[in-house]
Amino acid sequence: MEFFSWVTSPDAWIALLTLTVLEIVLGIDNIVFISVLTGRLPREQQARARTIGLGAALVMRVLLLLTISWIIGLTEPFFTIGDFEFSGRDLVLIGGGLFLLWKATSEIHHALEGDEPDQKDGGRATATFASVIVQIGLLDIVFSLDSVITAVGMADDIPVMIIAIVIAIAVMLVASGPLSRFVEQHPTVKMLALSFLLLIGMSLVADGFDVHIPKGYIYFAMGFSVFVELLNLRLRPKTKPLHLRPSLEDPER
Repeated sequence: MEFFSWVTSPDAWIALLTLTVLEIVLGIDNIVFISVLTGRLPREQQARARTIGLGAALVMRVLLLLTISWIIGLTEPFFTIGDFEFSGRDLVLIGGGLFLLWKATSEIHHALEGDEPDQKDGGRATATFASVIVQIGLLDIVFSLDSVITAVGMADDIPVMIIAIVIAIAVMLVASGPLSRFVEQHPTVKMLALSFLLLIGMSLVADGFDVHIPKGYIYFAMGFSVFVELLNLRLRPKTKPLHLRPSLEDPER
């Protein structure tokens, strides 16, 4: 069968391994965003929201791969303003980056100011399940487009690309639960995650204007910050956990 013709090609296996690792690394952005968003849901809904969000990302990426000629067309210039040429991909990246900047700023504000009237689950503001899924879906479009364009540039066989993306999403699904719990248990880590989203949003906007910031720099900054914070958590004396927003049920605060 043509679908399995790549199995006997060593180059295809090398491309599969390389692309799988790269897709997992690129999926860090998606995991961080989903972890922050689902953290505002009631605890019993968080796992389902993560599963639906990552499942939607998988479906979207596979569908984009199956319309590969359309994806390639998205990189062609649509219009020009001054010295800047804008393609469909550029517009998606700019829109997604601005949305990410707005969302991360809003989440930081709500975490520190706590001015939402409807609070549940121990004083933590909650969001509706539908609104969280819609927001995850919007950013899935941006992250999926970037992921698929990367896949197209690295592999020649559609089955190899699909298998790499399926494996990457499976790894992200396993990792998203522990990561979400860790972020929720440590408010300083949550602030770092929101700062990462600001950084990622700015890089998406810059990429839309053809200013390419190597992802390695961004991931190094994220990794180094997390490493420093893990040292702080390890060395910090065991005290009462910090709460970003005081509980409405605590009369002493």
